[in-house]
Amino acid sequence: QVQLVESGGGLVQAGGSLRLSCAASGRTFGYAVGWFRQAPGMEREFVAAGAWSGDYAYYADSVKGRFTISGDTAKNTAYLQMNNLKSEDTAIYYCAVTRASYSRARRDYTSWGQGTQVTVSS
Repeated sequence: QVQLVESGGGLVQAGGSLRLSCAASGRTFGYAVGWFRQAPGMEREFVAAGAWSGDYAYYADSVKGRFTISGDTAKNTAYLQMNNLKSEDTAIYYCAVTRASYSRARRDYTSWGQGTQVTVSS
């Protein structure tokens, strides 16, 4: 079972940047990583997903061109670089792993981190 720990969240002004990390314990070979977020009172929504190494990635339209997945397989860590942040990006961000090569569906993810808060002030 893969265990995940997110970090890197915080408070940032609109237009700023943050890089979230998702550190995995256990083997990540054969898994893809996904990033989701949940704002207060809202459903958890898909943000991005792709290879643990970042070799391929897919993004929600709302973040395309601003967010980028990357990874360091030697460190078993995936990253979500978030640029040009907007107030509507405020949410708790979660990383998760799936055996699928890529999925936007929460039900396909088998392990989740505890989440990290991102707050964007306008």
